[in-house]
Amino acid sequence: MSTIRCDIVSAEQQIFHGEATLVVATGELGELGIAPMHAPLITRLKPGKVVVTTAAGEQLDFAISGGILEVQPQVVTVLADTAIRAQDIDEASVRQAKEQAERVLAGRGDAMEVAEAEAKLAEVTAQLQALERLRKNVKH
Repeated sequence: MSTIRCDIVSAEQQIFHGEATLVVATGELGELGIAPMHAPLITRLKPGKVVVTTAAGEQLDFAISGGILEVQPQVVTVLADTAIRAQDIDEASVRQAKEQAERVLAGRGDAMEVAEAEAKLAEVTAQLQALERLRKNVKH
């Protein structure tokens, strides 16, 4: 079975480095599936999930707040603004951040507040989706 090296990094740290058989991420135009021998590509990523299927067949879930995906012949790199492994997400603080962003949007603050709240809402929604997916995989 052939693999491709996958690196997921944020501004603060390297989140993942390893061999993968498939990397799925949400690009600006939709879902992208990157397998070994994929054509070179650079695209922006929307806030959402990144799912890495390792060489051992394990699926690892990550939540990102957006970034860039670069595919080269031997490596796929996710350069994320922020990234977190699903199992490292603090559900209580994520739900609190979601409620706060929803309050700002409901109150329709100034344009800057609304833009920040929309970005935060997209980020925390992606984190909650990663948590749900992690829970589903653990139950099986």
